[in-house]
Amino acid sequence: MALSVDSQHSATLAEPRPNAFPQPHGKSLSPQRLRFASQLKEACAQTVFWTAAAFSIAAVALICLFLFANGIPAIAKIGLPQFLLGSTWRPGNDLFGIFPMIVGSVYVTAGAMLIGVPAGVLTAIFLSRFATPKLAAPLRAGIELLAGIPSVIYGFFGLMVLVPWVRALGPGNGLSLLSASLLLGIMILPAVITISKNALDAVPQSYYEGAVALGASHERAVFCVLVPAAASGILAAVVLGVGRAIGETMAVVMVAGNQPIVPESLLAGVRTLTANIVLEMGYAAGLHRGALIATGVVLFVFVMALSLLFSAIKRRGEAL
Repeated sequence: MALSVDSQHSATLAEPRPNAFPQPHGKSLSPQRLRFASQLKEACAQTVFWTAAAFSIAAVALICLFLFANGIPAIAKIGLPQFLLGSTWRPGNDLFGIFPMIVGSVYVTAGAMLIGVPAGVLTAIFLSRFATPKLAAPLRAGIELLAGIPSVIYGFFGLMVLVPWVRALGPGNGLSLLSASLLLGIMILPAVITISKNALDAVPQSYYEGAVALGASHERAVFCVLVPAAASGILAAVVLGVGRAIGETMAVVMVAGNQPIVPESLLAGVRTLTANIVLEMGYAAGLHRGALIATGVVLFVFVMALSLLFSAIKRRGEAL
């Protein structure tokens, strides 16, 4: 009897079970249909990507069209030499010389670079090759926090901390070229540090190991081998820092003094191109408004020329 039960149980196990996931009825897709479906997906993806790219290009083109369509007539009416080289900005008397603002932008940006680039690159080298993981983690968190702070908070910090400190150095009220340069030097640190560190991390480890195998110390291998190998990425960090510094507005307005004159010292007030636009666009009309838009054209051309210059230097460095 037991043998009979076991035989029935074995027969039950031997019976094929119905498929828990039944196949769909009908014929499977032919290779031609599969190929067509794949081509259709690729075509849809290409359409989406091309649409996104075209939208981005169209946005840039519309901005350029707006700037040049409204700024060039104002420059033509004022006169290009008078507009670029004029030292007096007095809209009430139809005097629109932006030379003091050009000089102010160059001075503030150069000062920010002198402060932010060395500090940022050295910090990136420390995080990439010298800091322990326990020390690097909070430093990276702090850098990310700096990158997310709004410009107006930076400006408030500069107004309450940097301006009184600069005021104590000498004559003036502290709203000066030095205050703006110090503040912008701090603001560009996150971008310079992050991009420089990524460039250093991208250098193959074999470069470092080869230098050490040849007898170089850790410091010498880092500064003489890894840093030159990451030079193009560090240069990209400098470009981004320049763009951030020259395009910053709110923080500069709060600490620079906003005087449309050529600064004669670090403690003198200064007005940049971006500050000139934001301070007067709210009430400008007619030729005054056109002159402010033309100021944007000059700023746009300046940034484009700077980017092309750095790109040429980068290509030359990669070719050597």
